[in-house]
Amino acid sequence: QVQLVESGGGSVQAGGSLRLSCAASGYTKHKYCMGWFRQAPGKKREGREGVATIDGDGRTTYADSVKGRFTISKDNAKNILYLQMNSLKAEDTAMYYCAAYAGGGNCSTTSRDRYGMDYWGKGTLVTISS
Repeated sequence: QVQLVESGGGSVQAGGSLRLSCAASGYTKHKYCMGWFRQAPGKKREGREGVATIDGDGRTTYADSVKGRFTISKDNAKNILYLQMNSLKAEDTAMYYCAAYAGGGNCSTTSRDRYGMDYWGKGTLVTISS
């Protein structure tokens, strides 16, 4: 059973930076598609959006709203997924979730928004004050 535990959330002012981490366990291989998703306050789970994904070969995709500001990366040796978030804006305020997809389908944020992920963490809250 894959387990994902996020950390690194907090409160920062607009323009600041945060780095989220996701410790993964229970993996059988490193070819999983991994991603960060977020759910803004007051939005239903269906409104959860893909922020960034990284596939087993290290290829990344990003939501348009975060391109140039966020960077997803992973440390395969430590089984940790990261999300470096710079130039944060008030609209980045959300619960951020780490997720993994074990299937062989497309790993892009667009595809994963539509078809979902297999495993989810419990989330870490990011609050940006303007």
